[in-house]
Amino acid sequence: MVVRCRSACYLYCMHTCTYAWLLLVCRNKMILSLSLFALLLVNGTGFQHTVDRRKSFSHPTTPLNVIVGDEEHILDKTQRILQDAPAFDERFDSIVRSVFPSSITNSDLEYRVVSALAERGFTTSNTLLCSSLCSDELATRLADDFAKIYGRNFNLGGLAGFPFAGNIGFQTMSGHIPDSGFCLLIYGPHVGLTRDGVVGKVEREGVSLDDICCRSAIEASNFVMGASTGVAANAFTDLQQGAVQNLVAPLVDRLKESEHPMLELPYGIYDIQKELVEGIVNQGIGDVKGGIALLGGVQINTGPD
Repeated sequence: MVVRCRSACYLYCMHTCTYAWLLLVCRNKMILSLSLFALLLVNGTGFQHTVDRRKSFSHPTTPLNVIVGDEEHILDKTQRILQDAPAFDERFDSIVRSVFPSSITNSDLEYRVVSALAERGFTTSNTLLCSSLCSDELATRLADDFAKIYGRNFNLGGLAGFPFAGNIGFQTMSGHIPDSGFCLLIYGPHVGLTRDGVVGKVEREGVSLDDICCRSAIEASNFVMGASTGVAANAFTDLQQGAVQNLVAPLVDRLKESEHPMLELPYGIYDIQKELVEGIVNQGIGDVKGGIALLGGVQINTGPD
């Protein structure tokens, strides 16, 4: 039986599998709607690790993308950081929920995720943050928020949030995880929502006209639906967009059958990205040290006001 639910949480541990439903999502003019939160705890005995030859040498270590020596408790730190979050706007929240009824704010998402991971040993000094989000500065805000807690971000993503860094990028990232440490990988597409409730557009600070969001995803969908000529698939200057067009192509029937194709588009792209990310993780999981948590969903970007 397939349950179509856009907000789920499951815990997977080597030999056991337990499920729990959890409503996640974001903050600060963005909402990660109907998220899939997967924690993959890797049993160190389950994989063959290479010998650490560095133990025979004595030299200073290289600073990684983690906050080394941070002694502040991670939940105290999170609460302190979230005090600077924008004030809750009940009127606009009602607009968001009228379109995305299961969404929550970034602040709620961050605290719930950090709390759940802290119980499993994820701290600011042993966790590497990694993301596969769109290049759009609105989309990367979510990674920026988590970076305030965990440290700098290793980017796997490109246009529309697809993991263009691929297997070699994930392998590289895995080598940066602290010894016996963890990785939090955040991924997913994004979609704009105006103050008038228009899906697929967003107000941007300093820009008078509402802008398309996500442009890459929408342009690709227009191409596969026959509404535009798209980009040359093999053009070096548009390699990523050409790939996005090919990746979105299987969604044609789904979009045509939808009463709200602009609303269906990010969910369809999320389903594709989930499969891609999980494939990359499954292939490279042997290089991960303590464990990896996957946080995926649809980000809803809104305007500055």
